[in-house]
Amino acid sequence: MTLAKELQASSPSQLRRRLLDGHPVDPRALEGWAYRGTSVGLPAFIERLTWKTFQKTFWRDPASGRLLGWNVRLEQDGTDAPSRPRQRDGRPLCVWHYEVIEPRGVAMPAGFDRGLIIDYGRGHRPPIDMRFVKDPLVAVEPGNNDVLLGVSYAVALGACLVTPTWFTLERDHPIDFVPRELS
Repeated sequence: MTLAKELQASSPSQLRRRLLDGHPVDPRALEGWAYRGTSVGLPAFIERLTWKTFQKTFWRDPASGRLLGWNVRLEQDGTDAPSRPRQRDGRPLCVWHYEVIEPRGVAMPAGFDRGLIIDYGRGHRPPIDMRFVKDPLVAVEPGNNDVLLGVSYAVALGACLVTPTWFTLERDHPIDFVPRELS
């Protein structure tokens, strides 16, 4: 069983332990890559309303030097099927832009400071429902940036509320599309 499949078969308490025991992620190792994401732990009816598989990208903006990204909606062909982006006007459907930052000065649950933070509130025109959402991202094995683990939490009135939205990320392919609002 691969590391990603092992994580995907884990319980929320096991995933939390793996995140708390996680390792730093080198942002330079992510730069220029699209990762295949798999939601873990959500009820099936919620996955049907949202997604089971998706992509997260990591792109260094040449003008600002910021590490930015976006989610790419995938056709839901199954967890073992190749990534196939949904299209709109002949381009991949990109949603929920973000900035990837170090975990300094960011409100977060205790122990969630092991890796990087995906901050949707710092992305390109964040929708109101995503402005307070952040994803800590850790390497499960030291120095292995090919398989990552994350979970979403929201910050409201200074309190951090962890959601049941766990996910794995597996390095998929070099970025081959940058949304026009970022290029």
